[in-house]
Amino acid sequence: MPRRSLLRAILWACLISLIFFSPSAWAMGGPQIPLGSVAPDFSLPRHSATDTVSLSDYRGQWVVLYFYPQDFTSGCTLEAKRFQQDLPEYQARNAQILGVSADDTGSHVRFCDSEGLVFPLLSDTDGRVSKLYGSWLGARSLRHTYLIDPTGLMRERFLGVRPAIHSQEVLAKLDELQTEGA
Repeated sequence: MPRRSLLRAILWACLISLIFFSPSAWAMGGPQIPLGSVAPDFSLPRHSATDTVSLSDYRGQWVVLYFYPQDFTSGCTLEAKRFQQDLPEYQARNAQILGVSADDTGSHVRFCDSEGLVFPLLSDTDGRVSKLYGSWLGARSLRHTYLIDPTGLMRERFLGVRPAIHSQEVLAKLDELQTEGA
């Protein structure tokens, strides 16, 4: 292959990878639910097929619905541990944390036990709920978080989350939204 053709092929490959595989493209997922609209209800298993959790179970509370790629990975573990660390602050604000990934219930049980997590992790093995919320890419949930108010309205979304500071960002936004509503 002539040198010029090889260089052109490399440049095109780089351009395509920047467009299709950039962090911002990965962060987007599918169509997002408009803010101010009703958050779609769902039911997903927690510890077993018969132990299910529904979004509607938390009507009257704020819900931090966070999607994440996979149990036991570094970013997902850090994010979960930060939510657990800040759990008393969420509870003081009448907020429940719900984590969702494509991992099965057994993986979630082991992850909760390993990391001392006491908030629900829900198993979305077919991606149905992740897709509904625009948080699905390929075979995994994306790292997105949604704040749902006590009446069930979608109030905020976080796309392209940074696990180390995310819980504090969510708490700050929750304070802002609760102050608006007071």
